Order: sequence, then C-alpha cells, then structure tokens
Amino acid sequence: MSELPVVVVGAGPVGLAAAARLVERGLPTVVLEAGEGAGAAVAQWRHVRLFSRWSELVDPAARRLLAGHGWRQPEGYPTGAEWAAEYLVPLAAALGDRVRFGARVVGIARRGRDRVVDAGRDSEPLTVHVSPSERITARAVIDASGTWGTPNPLGGDGLPAIGEHAASDRIIYRVPDLAAEPERYAGKRIAVAGSGHSALTALIALTELHPSTHVTWLLRRGTTGVVFGGGAADQLPARGALGLKAQEAVRAGRVEVVTGFRTEAVERDGDRVVLVSQRRLDPVDEVVALTGFRPDLSWLSEVRLELDPVLQAPSRLAPLINPNVHSCGTVYPHGAAELRHPEPDVYLVGMKSYGRAPTFLAMTGYEQVRSVVAEIAGDHEAAARVELTLPETGVCGGSGVFDSPDTAQSGGCCADQQMVLG
Repeated sequence: MSELPVVVVGAGPVGLAAAARLVERGLPTVVLEAGEGAGAAVAQWRHVRLFSRWSELVDPAARRLLAGHGWRQPEGYPTGAEWAAEYLVPLAAALGDRVRFGARVVGIARRGRDRVVDAGRDSEPLTVHVSPSERITARAVIDASGTWGTPNPLGGDGLPAIGEHAASDRIIYRVPDLAAEPERYAGKRIAVAGSGHSALTALIALTELHPSTHVTWLLRRGTTGVVFGGGAADQLPARGALGLKAQEAVRAGRVEVVTGFRTEAVERDGDRVVLVSQRRLDPVDEVVALTGFRPDLSWLSEVRLELDPVLQAPSRLAPLINPNVHSCGTVYPHGAAELRHPEPDVYLVGMKSYGRAPTFLAMTGYEQVRSVVAEIAGDHEAAARVELTLPETGVCGGSGVFDSPDTAQSGGCCADQQMVLG
C-alpha cells in the first residue's frame, strides 16, 4: 500500500504539521478540511490571544517547509486571527494541492469490511468517505479534526440542562468577541460557567469591558482550588499571568463566584434567563458556557478504536491526562505508542486525542504527529524517541474535577507525574 496516500483529516495546526512531516518523509499526502480555509476553527476564535509564543506555535517540520518559501517567523504572542493568517494559511499554500478545502469526511472504514470482520484488517487499505459521494483509498488516516465543533453543554451531568436548547439565544459556547458585540455584554448581567483558560480569558475581558457589567462565575467545584493556575511558577509566563489577573479580579470584587453549582435547568424570565441547580440564581442577560469540548466519534464507527471509557481518549494516553487524577496539566510527551488503536494505521491526534480532557498545547500535538508519521513511515526508532520537553504549569493540587482532600494531601498530580518520569 506504499503508493496510497496518508489521509489527514483537518487543516488546523496539528493536521498541517502532520502533512509537513509526511511530505518531509516523501509520503503521498492528502489533507481534507471541511472548512473553506486553513485554520477554519482557529479563525472562529480570532479575537483571543494565545498564551504561547510564536516559537511554541510553529511545528519544526512546518518551519523548514516554509523557510523554502521565504517565510519568517513572527515574534510575540499571536491572536487566533494572526496564527491562522500568518502561519496556517501560508503553510497550507506551501503544501499546495495536497490540501483540499470544503471536503467533509463522513466515515472511515477498512475496504470491504465493517468493524465486525476480522479478516484483512492488516492487509486491506482504509477507505475515507467524503461528502457527498467520494471515496479515497488510504494507506493510513491521521484524524486531526479537533473538537471545536462539539462543545460540552451547560448541564452539569454532561447533557443539556432542561430548557438549555430553548434558551440558546442567550447562551454562547465560545469566548465572546466583545469588540464585535460590545452592546450585547456591556453593562449587563453575565454568567460565565467553566474553570479552564477560556473561562479565565472571558472573565478578564468582561470585567474590563464596562464598570457596570456584573459578572457571575459558576464553578462546579466546591472551591476555587487550583483554577487560577500556577502563577509565577508556570513555565508559560503568559498562562500564569492569565490566572493571576483573574484571581485579582475576583479578590477585587469585580467577579461574583458561585461554587458547587451544577446547572440542572435554564428558565426564561422575559429577556433574561435563570440558572437553576439546588438553588436559583438571579436572572442574567447572557450565559457564557465554557465547559470544554468533546470529540465527534460518529464517523469513526466502522473502525476499531480503543478508547478510555471516561475521557474517550486513546486508552494508553488517558492515564496521563485524566483530570480526576491530577489538575496540573503537565503531560509527559507521548506519540505513536500511546495513540495506537486496534485498527492498524488509524490515529487520533491533537485535541481530538485528548477526548474530554482539558489543557492541550500545540507543542503536544506537534510531538504526537512527529512520532506517528515516523511510525507510518516504518522508522520505529524515531517513533519511540521523545524529542520534546513540555513546560510545566506550576500547579500541584490533586483532583481537577471534584475537591478531594485525599488527593490534595497525597501530592496529587505531582506525585503521579514523578512516577511517570521515574
């Protein structure tokens, strides 16, 4: 099957990095992107500034490819718009007609076999089904489609809260673009649900928008715990500064914090909505639900994946990233060995490989595809090497989902991380 292409699903940062690695190794490559341009998902959060520097956002193989086209790496911390326009779009252009836009993958299978059939799974190629009626025969598939299109609902049990769909005109599941819609949020009562970096970004932006804007922060956890991050101890300074700034806003009284709130219902109150858990909150004008994302696995139903039952991440990767075990977000670099599935030559990489786990860095994805592409190319030695040191968050606080005195007292994530690094 060496003449067949490796199909990469998604032309985001990790998908295009995979393509650059494949081209560098001389492997036939096809990138299929459902959107109309490179970094289509990144462009949707164009107004958000990243906490990683340019040097941490450019894949080494992509940098080498772009250098041949006269590209020079910018400096500083880009916004999503800048990352897409100044890196992803030129990278896709450098890859040329290997990248196809408006090509939505709707299924992957083993040629002539559904998932039940054992025979031929290691000898027959894969078929990639593209809407509306195209099939591409592939040597391997690297799924870098991400999770942007499937945000988690507001409901505390992982399903939409009662009334959530009916109140969708008052709920946004992304960091709001306040410059584009200041009148929607300025001087209003806003509830922000979530405890990750997106939530911290939204909190800061809303408190700086207008003095009369009232911001309520809803946390499912019983305390703020380690949600502000590692501060000065974070090896990504901008990430640490983000947490410190959010913490300052809370201490200054610009944010009302409601802990232990797991939304059960959303009720209309005229033009406002009321969030209900074991108690009812005061009505708010808008809800910003930043409760994470989940992978869309529907079009992978005919290939054999080995996924963790909790995170929906590859089972060998899940113990390294499970927020029930730790909240530090510091993950040992990993590659093909941890991302392997029972289905030969099918890999989930990037955000999608994390399933429902948070705290993903572009550098992690770049190391993943370096190893995966080496494995596909038959360079098992390179696939097994670790060629990356990830920045630590400076957080060591036990369980990242519920407060647990046992995990906090035992050292939580840092104790586990030391065992991994052994």
